[in-house]
Amino acid sequence: MPSHKPKLAVWKFASCDGCQLSLLDCEDELLAFADAIDIAYFPEASSTMAEGPYDLSLVEGSITTPHDAERIHTIRNQSKFLIAIGACATTGGIQALRNFADVKEYVAAVYATPEYISTLATSTPIAAHVKVDFELAGCPLNKSQLLEVVSAHLMGRKPVIPTHSVCIECKLRGNNCVMVQGTPCLGPVTQAGCGAICPAYRRGCYGCFGPMEQPNTAALAAGWTALGATNRDIHRVFRTFNAAAAPFAQESDAHDD
Repeated sequence: MPSHKPKLAVWKFASCDGCQLSLLDCEDELLAFADAIDIAYFPEASSTMAEGPYDLSLVEGSITTPHDAERIHTIRNQSKFLIAIGACATTGGIQALRNFADVKEYVAAVYATPEYISTLATSTPIAAHVKVDFELAGCPLNKSQLLEVVSAHLMGRKPVIPTHSVCIECKLRGNNCVMVQGTPCLGPVTQAGCGAICPAYRRGCYGCFGPMEQPNTAALAAGWTALGATNRDIHRVFRTFNAAAAPFAQESDAHDD
C-alpha cells in the first residue's frame, strides 16, 4: 500500500556534506523518525530516489553555479516546506569568501583549463534565491537542533531554537570567560548551538554558528583591540565560516586595511 507518511527530501548544493553527515549521525533517533516520516530522497544515505512532491526538504549548501540557481527553484516548487541547514545554506559558507574578491582570478590560479569552469561570481544562501521556511545555522549544524526542527514540523508547531549568544552556553556549562582571561573570542556575537565547545577548552569561539540576533560586533572588536588584536586579526576572524553574513561582513570591512 502507498505510504501516507510525510515525505522528506535532503538536497546538496556547494558544501562539504558535513550537515548531511550530522543527520546520519542521529542514528537511533533517525530510525525513530523513519516510523513517522518517509525519507523519500536522500542520495547521501540511499540509492532509492522517490519522486516529489515532498512535504519537507532539507537543503545543504550554497548557490555557486548557474545550474544551482536553476535547480533550487525546481526543488522549491516541489517542496511544501523548505529548511536551509548549515552555514553554507544560511550565509553562503566559507566559499562566500569569493564575494570579496575576483572569482576569475581564483579560477585561473586553481584550474589548468579555467574555460571549462562554470561558476557564479558570488556564493549566496538559499534564501537569496527562493522562499525559505526556516534556517538552521552551524558549521556543522547541531544534530539535536535538526531533530527539533523536524519534530516541530511533524507536530505542526514552531521550532524551539535558541537565538542567544554562545556566552549563555558558557554560563550554563560553567565555563570561565576566556576573554576575561585575555583570549579573544567571538562568543558574545555568535548564535548558540555548539554547546560552547571551544571556550570549554580555553579557546576563543570561532563563530561557527554565525551572528546572533542584533550582535554588537563593533563593541566586541573594541574589546579585541584592548586585548592586543590588530585590524588584520579582526578582519580575518570575521571572514571564516559565515563570511557573508551581513553583521560579520560589515565588521570585517570596517577593519580592512
